[in-house]
Formats: sequence, structure tokens, C-alpha cells
Amino acid sequence: MALSNQHLLSLATFSLYISVSLAFFPGYTTHSMGSGFPNEAHPLTGLCPEYYRFTCPQADEIVISVLKEAIIQDPRMAASLLRLHFHDCFVQGCDASVLLDDSKYILSEKNAVPNKNSLRGFEVIDQIKAQLEEACPNTVSCADIIALAARGSTLLSGGPA
Repeated sequence: MALSNQHLLSLATFSLYISVSLAFFPGYTTHSMGSGFPNEAHPLTGLCPEYYRFTCPQADEIVISVLKEAIIQDPRMAASLLRLHFHDCFVQGCDASVLLDDSKYILSEKNAVPNKNSLRGFEVIDQIKAQLEEACPNTVSCADIIALAARGSTLLSGGPA
């Protein structure tokens, strides 16, 4: 039995939620004392969900604006970016390795048999990266850009925020 696009999006959204929760917010609780940062840590040390609020406040705005335009041009792009995140995380963690091109010595994940001519959205990630680099040079990692694009795509498709 084939799953509908809505079921696939729901499953992928749940998977994204779990992977992002485990990767970015280990031990984080909303009832931590005071500032909302784990163990009253300074906002720019360690991992915390507010990191880009302090280091690149316009990051979410930039990501969403690029995504809106991309999804208007191609409504399937939202699902493609979520899938891109899933495929990046599938092989040894969410490290943006799926963005790497082939080299003289390795066949990249991007061009591996399961992904070749299958994954899409690289140009959208490139657009987001270019705008983020202009606004906040050397601040937002490629892995986080893929995760932010997947989260934004889910949100723009009517999924949970």
C-alpha cells in the first residue's frame, strides 16, 4: 500500500522533529531557571535553540523568505527540502555532507546511487547560504541551513512550527 503525500509529510515531519530535538536540544527543558538557557548558560556557549537569535537574528527571516519564493515556483520543493534533510541525516548524522560534490578520490553522497537524480533543492540551499553569508558571515553552518530549510518547509506546508 502506497502512502499519500500527506502521510509521508507527517512521517517526515515527525522524524525531523525527533532528529532536531535530539541533535540540537539535549537536556534542554522549558522550565530551566531564569533565562531559558540550560543551566543558566550564557546564550553563546554550548548548544541552545536561541543561538541564532543572538548571532544572526535575521536567520529565520532569510530562510523563510527564500523558501516562500522557491515553493511558489515549485510547490514540491517543500517536500524535497525535507527529504534532503532526511538523506543528510541518514548517513552518519546531520552534517551537511549531502551537499558535497565528488572529488578526485570520493563519490559524494549527492551522487551516490540512491541519491543521484533523486535529491533536489540544492540550489535553494545555495540561495539561503548566500543570503545568510551576506547578512551574517561565517555564522550559520550548512548543516543548520538544511535543518532550518526543512523546518521552514514543514511550517510553510501547514505542518507544526
